[in-house]
Amino acid sequence: MKKCMIFFLLLCMAPVSQAQDVMRLISEVNDRRQTSHPEPDNAFWHNAAYHTGNMAAYEVTGEERYRAYSERWADHNLWQGAKSENKSQWEYRYGETDEQALFGDGQTCLRTCIGAFYPGKIWKDNNGVHINAHGGGILYHEGKYYWFGEHKGERSNSAYVGVTCYSSDNLYNWAYEGVALPVEEDEHSDIVAGCIIERPKVIYNAKTGKFVMYFHLELKDKGYSAARTGVAVADKITGPYRYLKSARPNAGRYPADMTEAQTKATATPDDFKEWWTPEWYKAVGDGMFVRRDFAGGQMSRDMTLFVDDDDKAYHIYASEENLTLHIAELSDDYLNYTGKYIRIAPAGHNEAPAIFKKNGKYFMITSGCTGWDPNAARLFTAGNIRGPWTEHPNPCRGEDAGLTFHSQSTYILPVAGKKDAFIFMADRWTPDHPIDGRYVWLPVCFENGLPVLRWYDRWDLSAFDEHPNGADHISPKTTQ
Repeated sequence: MKKCMIFFLLLCMAPVSQAQDVMRLISEVNDRRQTSHPEPDNAFWHNAAYHTGNMAAYEVTGEERYRAYSERWADHNLWQGAKSENKSQWEYRYGETDEQALFGDGQTCLRTCIGAFYPGKIWKDNNGVHINAHGGGILYHEGKYYWFGEHKGERSNSAYVGVTCYSSDNLYNWAYEGVALPVEEDEHSDIVAGCIIERPKVIYNAKTGKFVMYFHLELKDKGYSAARTGVAVADKITGPYRYLKSARPNAGRYPADMTEAQTKATATPDDFKEWWTPEWYKAVGDGMFVRRDFAGGQMSRDMTLFVDDDDKAYHIYASEENLTLHIAELSDDYLNYTGKYIRIAPAGHNEAPAIFKKNGKYFMITSGCTGWDPNAARLFTAGNIRGPWTEHPNPCRGEDAGLTFHSQSTYILPVAGKKDAFIFMADRWTPDHPIDGRYVWLPVCFENGLPVLRWYDRWDLSAFDEHPNGADHISPKTTQ
């Protein structure tokens, strides 16, 4: 490995003729090593060190066989060093067992050079720490991606830190930018430490030059009864964000798709001793909870934001006791509501909305409501964001499709520079150890004009290059 690194430095400094000699020496030394060690070995330090050098050799020579050699080694070791995820068992010296051996610098090097997504696995940032940005969303701005999410603790899902921010040039490797929106110490603040902050999303307003953050907020020690939307703003994308306010949306306004007869109906929740009866469903469909919350504003829990092609922004959120989704138009500065909103699938019990637009058509993937436990995803489509919206079957295919591969949707990311390329972002919650929650990112495929999600242990962005009009199938070359 030392020889490869020395040759790499010489190559950078050498004239053209000498650089060719250095390239020849790199190939000679590296080919000899790989010929004498044809089979992948363990992930102990000395092997990890060699593969770090091998990937440096791949970077300067472009020899795909070098990359393939290290990739086989990484696959053999399950892309990790210590097979045990109990950090107390890890060792930092020679003589480790296969359960204890650390992957060392080899892991960082391979993930940087090869670049791929590993759904459900530990995903480390530039500091070697598992990314802590749950229920998140991504904003692409000036050539870089910014990932905002909930900071989770070891034992609590409440907010004791705030909203974190990470940045990336390639979506594979993320740098920790810090806490974009910190919780506050003032016990009278809506976002005092111990409140609940969920599913933060950030959008950019080109007219004002401001970055605007929305999030689901529950007040400290109030459970999930507040059902508010929090709003914060910043001049710089990474923050700090200044908390502005929280409220329930659209107080004193009825949805555009509620009829006059529905606004004047008299049924109330107290009229029903039992939920889920045919009579109850009809009452919910007729806006029973909308009328109940009319004066104080509509409940707002799981949420996302969407900016359309005309720069109009929308807040999509679970409302009416998590029974009905709302899509609400935002003001031109993105800081308030215009009062225009619609309902989607009344009494359908949807949450975790994630929306994208392709060829003028809107697609939204949601989940059912089963607490922290996963369930089958739902799919909705519309020709206009204001509806009507049509429900379709679960977009997931294959084993564990009925549980959305043990995850829940949070965002759908358009990949910059790639036409019709979208990534489904989801969380695999671990409520007993929240900080260990995993991220499930999958390519959005299309069949018969509708999104389809399939599980891949490993995949990369080249899948979209091979299928520029949407990844109908992911090439075996990019999956394991």
